[in-house]
Amino acid sequence: MNIAVRTDKVASTQLPDPLDHLAHKLFHHMGTDGVYARTALYEDVIERLTALITRHREAGTETMRFPPVMNRAQLEKSGYLKSFPNLLGCVCGLHGTEREINAAVSRFDAGGDWTTSLSPADLVLSPAACYPVYPIAAARGQLPQGGLRFDVAADCFRREPSRHLDRLQSFRMREYVCIGSPDDVADFRERWMVRAQAIARDLGLVFRVDYASDPFFGRVGQMKAVSQKQQSLKFELLVPLRSEEQATACMSFNYHRDHFGLTWDIKDANGAPAHTGCVAFGMDRLAVAMFHTHGTELAKWPASVRELLGM
Repeated sequence: MNIAVRTDKVASTQLPDPLDHLAHKLFHHMGTDGVYARTALYEDVIERLTALITRHREAGTETMRFPPVMNRAQLEKSGYLKSFPNLLGCVCGLHGTEREINAAVSRFDAGGDWTTSLSPADLVLSPAACYPVYPIAAARGQLPQGGLRFDVAADCFRREPSRHLDRLQSFRMREYVCIGSPDDVADFRERWMVRAQAIARDLGLVFRVDYASDPFFGRVGQMKAVSQKQQSLKFELLVPLRSEEQATACMSFNYHRDHFGLTWDIKDANGAPAHTGCVAFGMDRLAVAMFHTHGTELAKWPASVRELLGM
């Protein structure tokens, strides 16, 4: 769901970064850090990684693809605003009468600030791929025995301007989600932690899996993060793109307990609040990791990797 981000003062400076040499091959600048046009070379690898993950989809998994925006009230209800308000991107527009909207445009023409006339819409930019699936599942009533599994994906956004290629503001996330009993979710996460590590090994990536926490906001958030680690609710597959100490989370394995079950009144097959969990693939981080590991000349990638990706 949330692939955690580690930040510090150094990360916000313009010091050289080990990934900088990839930028001109993979992206075109669009005027804002962390939002880039993607080259054909980069997109080709993204598509092949996507197909690889699809080949590992479990039987009985329902596929859904979401737009880059979602209902604001649903995200508020899910609790994201309380946990990560600093990362949220909201959709705003010029609302009002024709005269009011024209006045905003006229201010711009006169060199003024037209954005003071913006007002919020009922949409936000999706911060993770899985949030829209929980109210959809809730609308179906009590879960069947064994629960439900979903394959979801979306273009996501988190307000974190950064020049680092493994920390984009606009990025793609692929997730497998399980909604069911505690045992259903525990088994699901255990299977995927094993399977995802096998995928990473087959891709030729160097990695480790470790306990993690989401980047909760504020002092209360720090306590949430400690509790999350203590309960082993989140693990990450970390690839050392810079160093072992500053490894990049390319996949995460999350157990939400009954948070979404209680929030959306989802009942498992026994009538108890459903538990949920997900495995998240940061598609852009995975692609950057592949280019960092194997280089930008695909013909020189290891033969086993090229075969795996159908090159």
